[in-house]
Amino acid sequence: MVSAIGRQEWLDRPSYRLEHLLSFGYNSLGRARNTVTNALNGVWLGHPVHPPLASLTSGALGTTVALDALSLLPGQPKSEVVDASRFAARSLGVGILASIGSAITGATDWQHTHEEDRRVGLVHGVVNLAATALYAQSWWDRHKGRHGRGIALTALGYAITVGGSYLGGALVFESGIGIDQSGQRLRTTEWTPVLPASSLNGKPVRVEVDGVGLVVCQTKPGEVSAFGEFCPHLAAPMADGWVDRGRLVCPWHGSWFATDSGQVVRGPAAAPLPYYEARVIDGVVEVRGDEHPTPGRGTAIGNVGNGAGK
Repeated sequence: MVSAIGRQEWLDRPSYRLEHLLSFGYNSLGRARNTVTNALNGVWLGHPVHPPLASLTSGALGTTVALDALSLLPGQPKSEVVDASRFAARSLGVGILASIGSAITGATDWQHTHEEDRRVGLVHGVVNLAATALYAQSWWDRHKGRHGRGIALTALGYAITVGGSYLGGALVFESGIGIDQSGQRLRTTEWTPVLPASSLNGKPVRVEVDGVGLVVCQTKPGEVSAFGEFCPHLAAPMADGWVDRGRLVCPWHGSWFATDSGQVVRGPAAAPLPYYEARVIDGVVEVRGDEHPTPGRGTAIGNVGNGAGK
């Protein structure tokens, strides 16, 4: 089923129109754009916000279905039936709110996907929106005293949610959407020479140490730093990126990483870029794999030969 959806190229036109609409909406926020999108991408959390919100949604809705089932059991005292129905309506309300939040954060993550993943993600979102509409109608029916119809709509919506969750799981576990894809970490703690400092020309340069790829760059005048080879978001090669005003920029989706720590300054990446200590000794850049997130550990190129950075 997932493969069949991924082959539906006719989904590309509406998906790109939706992406453009989302981009227009975020860009219209002006200076607040980065603050809002960072919050929705999960920069503050260190990983995407969508998965925990989706878990909250499914948990609340599963509780609603369970309480509905209890209220339908024969031989129950009327008071217990009333209590089960009341708490079911409350958990349904929580599920609806969580579903709305999940949809907003999911759409923010989805706009940076491509091809098959984008098509599956679009169907995933539409399916869950349809389920949310059924939950909203169910909540309204319960509020108006039509409990039987409300229970039926919730059960139908939950069945649809299960199908949508399967698609979401395929995006995460098969395609790695939302997973830190920065790759293998360098573990050696010994300083290792990697390239002449004169070969740095303002762009990140890929090097390899113990079979692990890194990028080294002059992050600001007179200073060098080393980072992981791949962007945590979707494994973009950071060697194709560039340094801009103290930020290392992802070449694919424009994530910004602080050059003195690897921390995310702007999404869609949520996890930090692996950051390693670097120094220049006798005109040669050396790095070591003691991953070090502390800001300000770059080494001045101007101190070549005096052991600075030890």
